[in-house]
Amino acid sequence: MVETVDVITPLVDDPYTFGAISAANSMSDVYAMGGIPVSALAILGFASCEFEVSVIKSLLRGAVDKLREAKVSLIGGHSIEDSELKFGLSVVGSVSRDKILRTNGASAGDALLLTKPLGTGILSSAFKKGAIKSPAFSEAVSSMLTLNKTASKIAVLSGSCAATDVTGFGLLGHSLNMLRNSKLDFVINYAQVPLMKRVMDLALSGIIPRGAHSNLEFASSKVDFPKGFSKESRLVLSDPQTSGGLLIALPKKYMNKFARLAKKDMMSYWLIGEVADGKGRIVIK
Repeated sequence: MVETVDVITPLVDDPYTFGAISAANSMSDVYAMGGIPVSALAILGFASCEFEVSVIKSLLRGAVDKLREAKVSLIGGHSIEDSELKFGLSVVGSVSRDKILRTNGASAGDALLLTKPLGTGILSSAFKKGAIKSPAFSEAVSSMLTLNKTASKIAVLSGSCAATDVTGFGLLGHSLNMLRNSKLDFVINYAQVPLMKRVMDLALSGIIPRGAHSNLEFASSKVDFPKGFSKESRLVLSDPQTSGGLLIALPKKYMNKFARLAKKDMMSYWLIGEVADGKGRIVIK
């Protein structure tokens, strides 16, 4: 049995979509472990005098519909009075002992695969500031609504032993978590890291969430950047994601099997680097 909990604040104006995104985000940790979510408890904080009942019902309906997509039962929950709207889920799942995807299971020579482009943090900030409209934000919304169910299944079936979901600490922060207490390095080819449309343009214009700066400050001492690597590119790699994709370490001998399964299930993925012997650092090429 595996258990996880996650709570977020709204990223979109529509309560139904917010509920669905929050549910997908909350289930992501179970998928990152190679597990199958089974049941969930809802956690809701809101100011009762500021929201009509219809808003809360729509939020919960979005969450329930996303849970049903994953074949997960919502069995209860708890609400509290809060000045800021918050919603999330505590999720229980199951996983086979011999198929657990661990954060510390990578080996030298493994390929590094990413299953969703980066940029939800920057695009969400831009949307909140009015710098982009709904059509430009749609790619991020679609990504956040996409379950990591297929990516998890393919990682397990293809022979991976290590994975994490890329969420609030960005690609750099979650990569370092996989390297903790190891004698390995992640060598990442920046040109191969997928970004959503307009992300770099927005970063260059200064629209970057505060969390990206905090993430970069935390990670920078353990990351080797190439000479002349821009501050904006560093921040993009640190961009906090909501319902981000899986970062998978996969033995290269299983790459063909992974590719076949991904093609069969029409799942996108990007080969962004490899694991090498080292000192627990990230090397950006």
